[in-house]
Amino acid sequence: MVTQLLIATAQLVAGFVLLIWAADRLVAGSSALAQRFGVSPLVIGITIVGFGTSAPEMVVSGIASFEGNTSLAIGNAIGSNIANIGLILGLTAIIYPLSIQRSTMRREFPALLLVMAITALMMANFAFSRLEGLVLLFSLAGLIAFMVFYGRRHLSEDPQLAHLAADLPAKMKLSTAIIWTLAGIVVLPVAAHILVTGAVSLATWAGVSEAVIGLTVVALGTSLPELAAAAASALKKEDDLAIGNILGSNIFNLLGVLGISAVIAPLAIEPDLVTRDLLTMFLITGLLAVLVWRRVGVGQITRMGGFVLLGFFVAYQAIIIRSALFAH
Repeated sequence: MVTQLLIATAQLVAGFVLLIWAADRLVAGSSALAQRFGVSPLVIGITIVGFGTSAPEMVVSGIASFEGNTSLAIGNAIGSNIANIGLILGLTAIIYPLSIQRSTMRREFPALLLVMAITALMMANFAFSRLEGLVLLFSLAGLIAFMVFYGRRHLSEDPQLAHLAADLPAKMKLSTAIIWTLAGIVVLPVAAHILVTGAVSLATWAGVSEAVIGLTVVALGTSLPELAAAAASALKKEDDLAIGNILGSNIFNLLGVLGISAVIAPLAIEPDLVTRDLLTMFLITGLLAVLVWRRVGVGQITRMGGFVLLGFFVAYQAIIIRSALFAH
């Protein structure tokens, strides 16, 4: 039993390290290639860089779905969204209070709430069909197309879009860009397979469902790129970019991660994922909206607000762990 735990832990650590490295290399290499082919910085920022922080969740959930671990796939997507707001924005705001422009509140929040509502309706029957997966993926494509169209018209007046377009990886040699792109494409699924294998082994060792591991260990690990991006934006005092990246990542997770997973294989949904975890995602998103809302002026997540978000997340994790131990 101890040997199984050690092997599962080693697989998780190796999977996380390789996954984050491969996602970073893929973004850097493909961004450089796109620039060489004359793709505009805005389009690269919205598509390649935008997908970059969600790449670990997408690949891990896709591999989990392909291998029949559907609860792990769904738990990873929902758990990452909860971690993005509670853990990442909570910690970031405790270190450095974050301001948010009203334009971000008017645009990203309604879009995220709409996507969450659509996802909830699809999950109400405790299953995701391939058709629903396709609907989610087409919705993601439509959203990206709208963002590019909107960005081209409002780039000069939208600081967040301007930062996104300017914050691209440094230019590199063509040979290096090709190598990094190929390395990312090859290593990402390998790393995801190692991670999923370790997660399933850990669930078996602990006697808990794969959903529990997806909501906790895997969700935390695959959210590390969002943590790095939020911390970097906060240090540069690009508050809107930090919050915008998190809200955008949550949209990508629901449309892209669940969409890809359902298209690969129809997903059966454990009841707790709907009655407890999906509800928690709505609650923490609503809590964030309440914390940043101001009648006039710029919204802000204060240090106290950061502690509230982090406390909510810790309490949620404790409930999951307690429920798993009690069931066991």
